[in-house]
Amino acid sequence: MPIGGEGGWDFLYVDPAGERLYVSHATQVEVLDLKSHRVIGTVANTPGVHGIVVVPSAGHGYITCGRTNSCVVFDLKTLKTLTTIPTGPKPDAVFYDEFSKRVFAFSNDGGQSTVIDPATDKVVGTAELGGDVEVPATDGKGHIFVNLEDKSKVVEFDARTLAVLHRFPLAPGAEPTGLAFDPQAGRLFSGCANEKLVVTDSKTGKQIAVLPIGKGVDGAAFDPTTGNIVTTNGGDGTLTVIHQDSPGKYTVVATVPTARGARTVAENPRTHHLYTCTADLGPAPVATAANPKPRPSILPGTFRVLEFGK
Repeated sequence: MPIGGEGGWDFLYVDPAGERLYVSHATQVEVLDLKSHRVIGTVANTPGVHGIVVVPSAGHGYITCGRTNSCVVFDLKTLKTLTTIPTGPKPDAVFYDEFSKRVFAFSNDGGQSTVIDPATDKVVGTAELGGDVEVPATDGKGHIFVNLEDKSKVVEFDARTLAVLHRFPLAPGAEPTGLAFDPQAGRLFSGCANEKLVVTDSKTGKQIAVLPIGKGVDGAAFDPTTGNIVTTNGGDGTLTVIHQDSPGKYTVVATVPTARGARTVAENPRTHHLYTCTADLGPAPVATAANPKPRPSILPGTFRVLEFGK
C-alpha cells in the first residue's frame, strides 16, 4: 500500500471495528481503509509520532508525540485534534487497557507511564516502572506487562493501583522491544536486539525458551488461532515465524522476506493479517558525537505499508 511522502515511522495500529489502519509517519498519522487499501485521511501535527491507539467507546484516538512530550487526542470521525495532554519524557508506545478503562502512554526515557482516563481525557496517575519502557501487553485481568529496554527485563504492574508487582530478567536476551502475549498459556514473548526471542512464564517469571530471530527486531505478535509468534526484523528485512508446539516447546518454522526497515507490526484479529511499514533506504549519514549510530537515509516518496496473510 503506497503512501509516499518523507520522514520516518514507528508503530502501526489496527482498528478492526472501524476497519482502519493507523500508521505513524514523521509528524502525522496516516489513516488507511482496510477494504480499499487506500489513505482516507491524516491526523496532522503529531511531531515525533510513535504510538497510536483508539478507544471506540470514547470516540477518541490517542497518539504519543516524542518531540513534545505529549499525547494528542483526536476525534475518530473527523480526525481533528481535540486536546493535547502532557506526558512523561519521550512517550513511545501507547495502550488501552479494557479492564481498567485507561490509556497508558509509556515513556521510553524516564521509566514511567502516564495514565489517562478516556472518559475525561485527564491524567489520573503515573506508573513508575524503573526503566526505559517499550511495548506493553495485558492479561485482560488487570495485570500489564512491559519490556524494560535498558534493564533487559519484563516488569508487571497493576493497572488500577499502578504498583509494580514483579520484574522478570530476560538474559541472555538484551534490549527487549517488541512484546507479544498468550494469556491462555501465560507466555510472554520478548523480541530482543541481540537476535533472540525470550519466552517467559507470566506467573512465575521462569524462562521457558530462547529462540533465534532476525536482526533489528522492534515488533512481535502472537496469533492464538495458529499458535504462531511473529517478529518483525527491520535490520535484515524479515519476519521470523515461531510455532508454539506446546506452552513448553517452540520451533522456528519460517523466515519470510519483507523489506529492510520493516521493524514494527500490527495484527488484525479478525483477518489474522499482519501489517508492517518501511521505505527505501539510502546510506547513513556520518556518525557524530551527538548521533553516534545514525540511521540510514530515507528516500522520499517510497514509504509504504506491507500486508501479510497468515
